Amino acid sequence: MSTRSERVLRHREDPVSASFLELFFDLAFVFALSQLAAVLLADLSIVGVLRTALLLGATWWLWTTTAWMTDWYTPQAPVVRVLLVGATLGGLFMAVALPAALDGEAALFVGAYVSVNLVRSVFSSLALRGHPRRRRSLRILAWYAVSSVFWLAGVWLPAARVPLWAFALTVEYVGPGTGWPLPGLGRARREELHLTGGHLSERFQQVFVISLGELILTAGVTYHRSGTGAAHTVAFLLTFATAVLLGLLYVTPAGRSLGPALERADPTRLGAATGYLHLAMIAGVVATAAGAELIIAHPDEPGTAGVIVAGPALFLAGRLLLSAAIHRRLSWTRLAGLPAIVVAGLLTRDHPLLAAAAATTGVLLVVAVLDYRSEIFNPR
Repeated sequence: MSTRSERVLRHREDPVSASFLELFFDLAFVFALSQLAAVLLADLSIVGVLRTALLLGATWWLWTTTAWMTDWYTPQAPVVRVLLVGATLGGLFMAVALPAALDGEAALFVGAYVSVNLVRSVFSSLALRGHPRRRRSLRILAWYAVSSVFWLAGVWLPAARVPLWAFALTVEYVGPGTGWPLPGLGRARREELHLTGGHLSERFQQVFVISLGELILTAGVTYHRSGTGAAHTVAFLLTFATAVLLGLLYVTPAGRSLGPALERADPTRLGAATGYLHLAMIAGVVATAAGAELIIAHPDEPGTAGVIVAGPALFLAGRLLLSAAIHRRLSWTRLAGLPAIVVAGLLTRDHPLLAAAAATTGVLLVVAVLDYRSEIFNPR
């Protein structure tokens, strides 16, 4: 085995805490989430929601694959540091392009995304010459080469852009769960895809906190612009309470069990599923941020209650499935919370947005309290 290659790989004795450059990379994601909330608010139709979901899927995949890179390769290696800085710049370009990514800024969005993926895979393949782990990099590079064709085709074929990009993203999301199979190299073995549970669970927790930070930032900015009247103040307080409850529901209790579970589990199962389910939870927070802007700016106006309840419901669904993936059983409190949130939205659809916000926050509070009691009497 090459000594040079070993210096690039992460080892068990390496610190599991995120490095400075990993946290620096997260800053680009803060900007991207803010842009995505604005994109969603600009078009709340079904088509608009699906287009926002596509852009979020690509943005999230850039973050996830970068987190995996720093889980497989030590951030102390110079080449990994360069790749992290490059991923940060690519993420910023993508975030800048997001409002018009499906229109005039498609080339910037795709150019940044494809460049980060391909350059990272090429560099890791070169850095691991002579090492068995190089096969993993070659498989991933081949899959990205295929998906990149469809990303770039979407730039040049605007009429087919959305289906082409959706197919490209599907290819990328399927890869980890199948071990990136490739003729001649087969699929990656479990030991090739081992994840450092302590490091990766910390990264997921950090990015979730960042998403909550974007929610609070949106609430604060909107509250400042809307004025501090009584209705606006109540809406702001309800948004803050929702952010707190989402955070508590995230960490209790499966959020603390994720690291050990990742260490024990098959990476192609739980490792991949963790990324997908965090996407659902992050999407829920983004939708909640968009709803918060509506609630605080127009607390007395009726309608669009579906936007208010959709975010917390999506988060709760992702959180429910994450707990099931870790513990192999469903949480009855979160399972009951999902239809309760939907019913809250239906009952308040013709009432002021403040009523929908209060009902949704109330459901989250009940679920959080029952979750806490369940953890005390039935610790997992």
